[in-house]
Amino acid sequence: MELCVKRFHELTVNELYDILKLRVSVFVVEQDCPYMELDDLDQSALHVYLKDANGIEAYLRVMDKNEHREHVSLGRVIAVKRRCGLGSRIVREGIRQAKEVFHAQPIYLEAQTYAKELYEKQGFRQISDEFLEDGIPHVKMLLDCSAE
Repeated sequence: MELCVKRFHELTVNELYDILKLRVSVFVVEQDCPYMELDDLDQSALHVYLKDANGIEAYLRVMDKNEHREHVSLGRVIAVKRRCGLGSRIVREGIRQAKEVFHAQPIYLEAQTYAKELYEKQGFRQISDEFLEDGIPHVKMLLDCSAE
C-alpha cells in the first residue's frame, strides 16, 4: 500500500477525479445525503491517501487553521474496506501530517457519531453534544497534541 501526501496543485487530474469520486460515492450516495461535497476547502488542504493496485483505499484531508477555523483539522475520512485497520492507519497518518506540516496543537474534527470510537482510539476526546450535520449525527472532537 502506497502512502500519498499532496497539496491540491500537486494532484493529477486523475488523482483528483478518483478522490472526488470516492468522496461522493460514500458521503453523498452511500449515506443518501445530498450536500455540497465540493466546498472550496480542497484547494488549501493537504490530501492524504493510501492506494494500491485497486486504487484509493483510504483518504482524508488535513486543513490548516485560518480565519474560519481555530484549529488544524481532519476531514472527509474514508476507508473503502471497513473494520480492517485502514481507517486507523489513515487517521494516524493524518495526525502525523497535521503535526509535521501545520505544527498542529491541537487537532480538531467532526466525527460521525457511529465512528467516534475510531477517533477515541487515536486519542481524540469528545468536546460537544451530538448534533446533526446534513441530517447525520456528529460530535466535535479534539486531540491534545501536547499530551504526547
